[in-house]
Amino acid sequence: MHTPYHPTPLPQGSQLNRYRIDRQLAQGGFSIVYLAHDEAGKPVAIKEYLPAGLTQRGAGASAVAVASEHQAAFNSGMKWFFEEGRMLAGIDHPNVVRVLNFFRANDTAYLVMRYELGSTLREHTRRLTENGQLIGEVFLRNVFVHLLSGLREVHTHKLLHLDIKPANIYVRSDGHPVLLDFGATRQGLGPAAGLGTVFTPGFAAPEQQGSSEPLGPWTDIYSTGASLYDCLAGCEPQPADQRLVRDELESAQTRWGKLYSLQLLELIDWCLKLPVAQRPQSVFALQKVLSGEQLDLVDPAWFEMPPPPSKAG
Repeated sequence: MHTPYHPTPLPQGSQLNRYRIDRQLAQGGFSIVYLAHDEAGKPVAIKEYLPAGLTQRGAGASAVAVASEHQAAFNSGMKWFFEEGRMLAGIDHPNVVRVLNFFRANDTAYLVMRYELGSTLREHTRRLTENGQLIGEVFLRNVFVHLLSGLREVHTHKLLHLDIKPANIYVRSDGHPVLLDFGATRQGLGPAAGLGTVFTPGFAAPEQQGSSEPLGPWTDIYSTGASLYDCLAGCEPQPADQRLVRDELESAQTRWGKLYSLQLLELIDWCLKLPVAQRPQSVFALQKVLSGEQLDLVDPAWFEMPPPPSKAG
């Protein structure tokens, strides 16, 4: 067995292209995010492709080392990471993280993003629930209406996010959300949808976990419903693969029937339907409900929709 690699972050003060690294902001299984400043002194967030288990960087070093047996996997992941930057650079929407630049350096790849002030939706809601406070419905509707506006733009570009969760939703200090971390994003409306994606079990739709049903906008919609459920519960819902075996997820209507509007709770349960044909098929349908344009979800016809095609047109 090989000793796993544990890469260290770039040293503070490192010069990276035309940016100076200030400090580390976050680290995940596939990347590290830094606060940096450009030549004009403007703050930016830089995401470095640095998958744990595949890469190594010595203390004080800049270049990334990859063992020969991991090189193919590393190169494949870096290709997708770089493609993420290329795709997101073409999206300019106030509720989608803005990619300003992307480049290769130190034998890996980097995305430069607009730096936002605020906190993740997960941090925001956990602070309240841990203090026994109720998450306000007006706040939730405001966040998710704007979030869905950004997600709709992503889908318009024939992309899927595939990892929507409260930790990937950033709430700016003005209360408006930004959809972050498109590390799992693929051109998911094409024939090779879903290949090589990474997901978070409690938020991933069943079709991301081995189900034979196709990926599509309805996949991100499941994750949106799971994110709303998480905000109310203070923890993620039962993973979909477990639900397929034995569904023990208490419905939102049953759990919070006296605390939130029936409309909001029905919407959450609608999004969390296991068969793709029983979920909303487009973000637009959710936006109409959250903005109050559509006041009644109890329409049996919506649950008798034909299954989506295996390939999007």
